[in-house]
Amino acid sequence: MTLYIRWVSALSRLAAVAALLLLASAILVVTQMVVIRYFLNASTVWQTEFVIYALVAMTFLASPFVLMEKGHVNVDLIYMHLHGPFLKIVQSLAGLFGLVFCALLAWSGWTYFEEAWSYGWTTDTVWALPLWIPLLPLPLGIGLMTLQYVAELAKIWRGEPA
Repeated sequence: MTLYIRWVSALSRLAAVAALLLLASAILVVTQMVVIRYFLNASTVWQTEFVIYALVAMTFLASPFVLMEKGHVNVDLIYMHLHGPFLKIVQSLAGLFGLVFCALLAWSGWTYFEEAWSYGWTTDTVWALPLWIPLLPLPLGIGLMTLQYVAELAKIWRGEPA
């Protein structure tokens, strides 16, 4: 199980790096869009759509790393008053709930991605981006978050710090 935890943690870190690159690209594209629109008085076609999709993709891809680092919003009031096996049970139930939710979301996201890929759907904009491109980060990021939940549950039951 230690190998699995290390493997998933490495994937989560890699996805976080991809999320940082998406954020950096969105910043560069916004800067380029401002220069083109306001200083060169030209129109932009794809920039706004790219920035929106990049920021949404960044959110999905960074979420497993945030889970690994315990950065998600958490209500610690209950955890502070529980100890021993009760704490482990409550943490496990919360982790199991998150695991099931993420597994269902990853599965439905994959179905949506697959339909967009199979039917050649595009966005309804001038850019006409193939829709599978902005849909792919949902099953990838949330699927990896599902794997990270399994690793976090394993950590709980191994007695590692939460």
